Amino acid sequence: MSAAGAGLPDGLSPALLAEIEAMALELARLAGTQMAQALGHTLAVEYKSDPAGQLSLRDPVSEVDRAVEVLMRARLAERFPDHDVLGEEMPDRPAFGSRFVWAVDPVDGTANFINGFPLFSGSVGVLLDGRPIAGAVWCASSHALRAGVYHATVQSTLRFEEEPVARAYNPAIRRRLAGLANHAPNIPSAWEVRRTGSAAIECAFIAAGLLEVARFERPNAWDVAGGFALVQAAGGTIRTLGAEGWEDFAGFGAAEELAGWRRPVVLGRAEAVELLCAATR
Repeated sequence: MSAAGAGLPDGLSPALLAEIEAMALELARLAGTQMAQALGHTLAVEYKSDPAGQLSLRDPVSEVDRAVEVLMRARLAERFPDHDVLGEEMPDRPAFGSRFVWAVDPVDGTANFINGFPLFSGSVGVLLDGRPIAGAVWCASSHALRAGVYHATVQSTLRFEEEPVARAYNPAIRRRLAGLANHAPNIPSAWEVRRTGSAAIECAFIAAGLLEVARFERPNAWDVAGGFALVQAAGGTIRTLGAEGWEDFAGFGAAEELAGWRRPVVLGRAEAVELLCAATR
């Protein structure tokens, strides 16, 4: 452990962590500003190809996705030139092998965004040795009924626009909400299923107590790195599916594994995660 900050990994001081969070917050706000300004305009939209080379209408990308990632990378090159960047839209890894990696998704929920459906986000997650240490997720909607950024670090609780988020658990609610892509027959009846179209938003909503649990089938690291930091700061549980079954999330792995990381994930309140993992092996 580092002598500079109790409980922090070697190489990470409280001062550096504060700088990292401030930059993550700045980048998430930058993404949100760009998205808000683009709404109401006719956007240039393309569709990516699937692994077989076929056009996939499930995977759109807008001009804003790429423009925001360019801006994010430029800011990081100025402030943290020795940190690596893993982004959805650009393959460049400017400091490959660095212990610090910024996993950025400039627009998560692009299909929602290009259709003007207000459930999209901009996500920034910071990893140290493959583990989330800070996250900032700008959400088009929130528990406060307005757009803003949820953010946290390994040494803080969850905040929304720099104010603590008070999570209220109401025991009178007998049926809560679960973020699931499909309503399979074996989903416990304790939940009503919701599908937002944005993994980052669902992570933020779980951290804020709006969703109780969620399952993602094959997210990319940039989809969930920022959100994982929020969920962990809020006391939530994260599990990934491995060869031996569901296991506690222990990190995204080494630098060369990050771009290809895609594992099923269940996250949320501990009891709900246990129940959903048992129901959906």
